[in-house]
Amino acid sequence: MVIGGVVALCIILLILGFLFPRMSRHPERGSERVAGAGGRIAGKAPGPLSRWFRKPFGTSQKAMAKSSNAGRRGRSKMPF
Repeated sequence: MVIGGVVALCIILLILGFLFPRMSRHPERGSERVAGAGGRIAGKAPGPLSRWFRKPFGTSQKAMAKSSNAGRRGRSKMPF
């Protein structure tokens, strides 16, 4: 369920980055803020559990940033 939500958000950010490059930065920052908050909460677990619990949030944060950047790059390569 959560993986599907992250994938859907990545697709939305990709489309926004392609259609509206400047306007896509605000949703990207908002989604990264949500993933960062989850990572900060998971980081409060004791011992090595904090690293293990924080890793999915960091990975999803990277995926969201990559997808929106890919949309912007694709838009910049278009001939119009």
